[in-house]
Amino acid sequence: MVTISLCMIVKDEEKTLPRCLSGVDGIADEIIIVDTGSTDRTKREAAAFTDQIYDFAWRDDFAAARNYAFSKASMEYCMWLDADDVIEEREREKLLNLKAELTDDTDVVMLRYVTACDEEGNPSFSFYRERIVKNDGRFVWKGRVHEAITPAGNILYADISVRHQKRRHTGSDRNLRIYESMLKAQEAFGPREQFYYGRELYDHGRWEDAARALLAFLEREEGFLENRIDACRLLGACRKRLGDGQGAFAALFWSFCYDVPRAEVCCDLGGLFLEANLTVQAVYWYERALGAAKREASGGFVEEDCYGYRPCIGLCIAYDRMGDHARAFRYNEKAATYKPGDKYVRANRRYFREKWGL
Repeated sequence: MVTISLCMIVKDEEKTLPRCLSGVDGIADEIIIVDTGSTDRTKREAAAFTDQIYDFAWRDDFAAARNYAFSKASMEYCMWLDADDVIEEREREKLLNLKAELTDDTDVVMLRYVTACDEEGNPSFSFYRERIVKNDGRFVWKGRVHEAITPAGNILYADISVRHQKRRHTGSDRNLRIYESMLKAQEAFGPREQFYYGRELYDHGRWEDAARALLAFLEREEGFLENRIDACRLLGACRKRLGDGQGAFAALFWSFCYDVPRAEVCCDLGGLFLEANLTVQAVYWYERALGAAKREASGGFVEEDCYGYRPCIGLCIAYDRMGDHARAFRYNEKAATYKPGDKYVRANRRYFREKWGL
């Protein structure tokens, strides 16, 4: 059986850290905790699980802190988690089985990262991340913000999920502040930094700035394909917010230059056509979304609702507007197969029953 060093960077995580570390019981052969300046009981909580606790002077560089944590590892593989990550019991058992079966010819293990859930606790937003890497010096974190390791060698995609489950909301401006300090210092952005800078601007509601940053990313020749597709979606959303409907359509169609249509893009197009009351076109794109394959191993962001629920609700609305209430009702019932307790499904059922006797 291979050995694994769990390497974490933490700050003021006294409430979340015990929950996280309890989930790696039997998985981690050693636990490395690097504290970047806690003022609470974080280090005391960590001491209940490990004596390998180190201090690292924070300098607005996540990659530097993670690389320092990796430098302390002595096992065959390094694994990383954030303090507000959770490995649920079913996933922990799957991870234990993976560890028992893993052979040393594997260089990188990719696990699904669930970063948002719906009201019923089901994953709504996820993507694959490099979670476990061979501890041989080849794998280095890069990026002061939204840091990442470039996967290489023999890569294994495992059907195992880590759930990012925040208990508190902090540092909402931190990432954007770091990016803007880099710009002020005239530090050149790589493609990934340019993309995530645009995302941060979008998340802060700075639509014009975000659109410029995303357009600058798309005009570069390099860049991860999935980031380029997502940048088209974000650019479309920015233009929509700015009242540029035609520009929003153009941004979404731009994504087709990179690969076959993703369900997420098709749903965005369906929504734009529906808002324009162009129901035939909306039906076309929602149907394309229903038929789109989910490409989880591509490394892109996956919005689960776009692979069933959201296009069904869109088709329900479109067909109802077209006067085909029976078909609209059937699509609402199909949406219920994805989210049985959904409030919109229930409201639609009441509408069809009271107005159309369905």
